[in-house]
Amino acid sequence: MAFETIIGLEIHVELNTKSKIFCSCSTEFGKSPNENTCPICTGLPGTLPLLNEEVVNLAIKAGKALNCEINRVNKFDRKNYFYPDLPKAYQISQFDLPICIKGYIDIQVDGVDQRIHLTRIHLEEDAGKLIHLEEQPITLVDYNRTGVPLIEIVSEPDMRSPKEAVAFLKELKGILEYIEVSDCKMEQGSLRCDANISIREVGQEKLNTKVEIKNMNSFREILRALQKEEKRQIELYTYGEGHKIKQETRKWDSGKGRTVPMRSKEDDHDYRYFPEPDLIPVWIEEEKIEKIKGNLPELPRLKKERFLKEYKLTEKEIEILVGQKSLANYFEEVVSFEVNPKDAANWILVDLLRALKEEKEMIPVKSKDLADLIKMIDEGKISRTAGKEVFKELIMTDQTPERIIKEKGLSQISGTDEIEKIIMEILDKNPQAIEDFRNGKGKAIGFLMGQTMKASKGKANPKVAKEILENKLKEIIR
Repeated sequence: MAFETIIGLEIHVELNTKSKIFCSCSTEFGKSPNENTCPICTGLPGTLPLLNEEVVNLAIKAGKALNCEINRVNKFDRKNYFYPDLPKAYQISQFDLPICIKGYIDIQVDGVDQRIHLTRIHLEEDAGKLIHLEEQPITLVDYNRTGVPLIEIVSEPDMRSPKEAVAFLKELKGILEYIEVSDCKMEQGSLRCDANISIREVGQEKLNTKVEIKNMNSFREILRALQKEEKRQIELYTYGEGHKIKQETRKWDSGKGRTVPMRSKEDDHDYRYFPEPDLIPVWIEEEKIEKIKGNLPELPRLKKERFLKEYKLTEKEIEILVGQKSLANYFEEVVSFEVNPKDAANWILVDLLRALKEEKEMIPVKSKDLADLIKMIDEGKISRTAGKEVFKELIMTDQTPERIIKEKGLSQISGTDEIEKIIMEILDKNPQAIEDFRNGKGKAIGFLMGQTMKASKGKANPKVAKEILENKLKEIIR
């Protein structure tokens, strides 16, 4: 019996605004509990919400980048449910008239292009955060996140494997980061994903019972959770126990490596939606939509295609560079100083990424300084080994490569007279190596090159030194 997996995703994305959606409280992450709150976002009686216009602008921006249609007239609704992190006992969201509808994202999995369709994008306010204390019968509530503006992106159930779902999420995250709608920091909850997954026999059109999975905060964990749930459902259908699959919400237990039940969803929640009486409908002019669309930057997929064509890099190199907007921009800044793109990519993907990992800060080396360093190595002014030392100094200081090279005496010896003098001294001290070379032992020249570099303290230009050494040996054994 062959099965296929059906996956649809609901992604909550915190928008990149300084203030909340309906009040002027800060959205800054990491403040003391309940510091970023006011009577409006905590839902005190007598308060009125006021819509943040930038929230609408960012939602339109996301919609156009994701190929959506923008509803020029949309409205807010009250989604009623009680939960401790929702102080008003309702959430201001959008129901039947969301700001964006339809849309799609193109992805590539195992070399195959696929199009994943979107159902809608709607605006809403975030809820607070509950902190469950271990082994204590109390729960703490932090309302700092309450009222932070969100867009919820709902996909069609177009994905047929966990791998496709992760590819979709990565592409989506890249687009949102490039257009600066959100910082998408999954570890801070700026991008959160709920997945709906079901299994059916290949050829079957009817959808079977779906399960929703929550509490996933990384691509790796999302992949693992979906794979485990996929396996669980396939096993139940295989052994004739498909009836045991319930419409429920499950959470991913990373430690145990399995999904576990959270709550039953046998019936859809009746949220008793009704239009938000304190907010008028949102009217969006076509001019605003066209202006926002016209200011969209180059998106990741197009940038990858351009990098492949212009810079002749490998697909893997391009994938890493374009995967982070700041890294892609930095690469192009370095290349703009007329250095070899391949050299620039090598330094960024090896040395710079290692530094970013260790120093935990973004781009600690100026693009012009890296370009100058690459040129000096290419021109033979310093060796690549010396270049590594210069690069480390560039991370720790504000000095230029020229200054570091001068202070540390790292300039490479390229003058033929000086190198020839060093080589003659080495040959005089190593007659056995000359005899070995005469007898066809290839290692002899490697040994002599090593001695030459040692005598020059690594400053001799290897290319020039090898050429002089080979010529001198040929003269001696004639």
